[in-house]
Amino acid sequence: MTAFPSLPRFRRRAPAIARALLATATLLAAAPAALHAQTPAPAPAAVSAAAKTGYAEVDGARIYYQIHGDLASDRTPLLVLHGAFMSGDAMAPLIAPLAATRPVIAIDARGHGRTGDAPGGLSYDQMAHDAAGVLAALKVEKADVLGYSMGAATALRVAMLHPERTGKQVIISGAYRLDGMPPELIKSIASLTPEIFAGSPMESGYKALSPTPDAFPTLVNEIKALDATDFTWSEDGIRAIEGKTMVIAGDNDGTTLEHTIALFKLRGGYDLPTILQGFMTEAPKARLAILPATSHIGIMAEAPAIAAMVTAFLDDKAPPPPAF
Repeated sequence: MTAFPSLPRFRRRAPAIARALLATATLLAAAPAALHAQTPAPAPAAVSAAAKTGYAEVDGARIYYQIHGDLASDRTPLLVLHGAFMSGDAMAPLIAPLAATRPVIAIDARGHGRTGDAPGGLSYDQMAHDAAGVLAALKVEKADVLGYSMGAATALRVAMLHPERTGKQVIISGAYRLDGMPPELIKSIASLTPEIFAGSPMESGYKALSPTPDAFPTLVNEIKALDATDFTWSEDGIRAIEGKTMVIAGDNDGTTLEHTIALFKLRGGYDLPTILQGFMTEAPKARLAILPATSHIGIMAEAPAIAAMVTAFLDDKAPPPPAF
C-alpha cells in the first residue's frame, strides 16, 4: 500500500466528505492496476497509449479530451463526464469495457485534470456548453452521454441545453436538484478548505496533470460554490429530454433514494401498462439500477457490473423473456 505521510493529520482535521475521498484513494493504491486508474493519475502517461488526445477551444477554455476508438465508425460515440476532483483518467474502469463496443470520448472538465483552471468558474450550464463544444470541435453530430456525480448532473444539462447533440443518457449518482443530496452532505461539502487537502492524493494528482498546478485551492473553492448554489431543473424540462435514460445509484449514495426514483419516473420509468402486463416486450424508455451495499464513492468499484448494464442499455437490448 502506498504511504501518505500526512494521512493521520488529514484524517483528524478533514470533514467526512474529504475523509471519504482520501479513503478511496488509499484503497485504490493497493488495488489492481485496472482499479488504480480511479484515483487521480500520477502522471500523463496514465492515459492509454491507444487514445488520441487534444484540446478544444470552448468559451475561453482549452478543454482536454481523449478519444478511445474510431469516431468514424458506425457506432454512436459515448461521451464520458467525470465527477468532482477527478479527471477523464479516473473513469478508465468504465471507459475500457465500454470502448470495446463503441468509440468513447472522455473530457477533463474546466478546473480539472489537464484542462486546468479557466475563466468563469464552474457551473453546470458552462460544463454542459463545454461538453457540447468538444463534440462540435470533433465534428460529432450526436453522442450518448454518461456522467458520474458532478458529471451526471452535467450530462442531464447537456441533454436539456443541447438536445441536437445528445442521444441516450446514463446518470450515475447524479441529481437534477440540489436538494437531491442530503442537507448534511451539502453542509459537509461547505466545510471543505484547500488546507484540508494538503499532501493528499487529490492535491498531488491535480498538480501532476494540471497546466495550472498552483490553482488547486481555486478548484476546491469552485466546487464548494457549485454545491452551495441552489439549482432546480424543472420537471417538465426533465420530461422533455430526448433519448432514453438509465439511472444508476448506490443504496447508500450521495443522492437520496427518493430523488433517484423521482428522476427515473420523470424519464418515463415505472410504466403502468408494463406493470399491469407483468413483462416487457421491448426495450423501455428508462432503466433504473440501485446497487446494494454501495456508497457514492464506492460505486466506482462496481465498474464491471455497471459497464455490462450500460452496454445493454446503449445497445437498446430488450430484457430477456422468462424461461417458463
